[in-house]
Amino acid sequence: MKYSIWYTRSLLSHTLTSRLCSTVDTLYTIPKINGLVNNAGICIRESVWELNQSNIEKTIAVNLIAPLHFTRLFSARLLKNAVPGSIVNISSVLSTKSGMRNVTYSSTKAGIDQMTRSSAFELGPYGIRVNAVNPTLLDTLLARQAYTEEEFECRCGEMPLGSLPSVQDVVNATMFLLSDEAKMITGQCLFVDAGVSTQ
Repeated sequence: MKYSIWYTRSLLSHTLTSRLCSTVDTLYTIPKINGLVNNAGICIRESVWELNQSNIEKTIAVNLIAPLHFTRLFSARLLKNAVPGSIVNISSVLSTKSGMRNVTYSSTKAGIDQMTRSSAFELGPYGIRVNAVNPTLLDTLLARQAYTEEEFECRCGEMPLGSLPSVQDVVNATMFLLSDEAKMITGQCLFVDAGVSTQ
């Protein structure tokens, strides 16, 4: 039987660590949980000369510090029970590509990529795999509302495959990396970006 837990509480609180510990304590009561997806993220768009200290701290807290804590606590659970597992971090194509007014966001996602590789190297001997999924802009209602129809079609035209990935495309990649079909894959960043990273 497969289990999943959705953790949606705020990751900006000063009590973040205690809240995460409480969540992990809950995991101990449920058998056969051996997968974690670090999916929380925020993007506050600012030019370099507009950067706000509070916004920088919020972005780093949610995009980088929280996944580090979750990875630490979850891997400790797996090690305590001597069971293998898989961790998938949701990163971004902007971890390697530059974008206007995205310096803080891009920096945190680059950090996620390196966290993925470093964690994979350290946890591999214990049977714990760590990978990342790096999507581009997705075809969502929010994205369509953010652009005019002409602008949206232009963004699609920028993609070598001619269209934007869907949320399901990201889910499919994530589920693959969590599964035993990817048992020999670790420390990798899987770009779900319709080929835009090739440009």
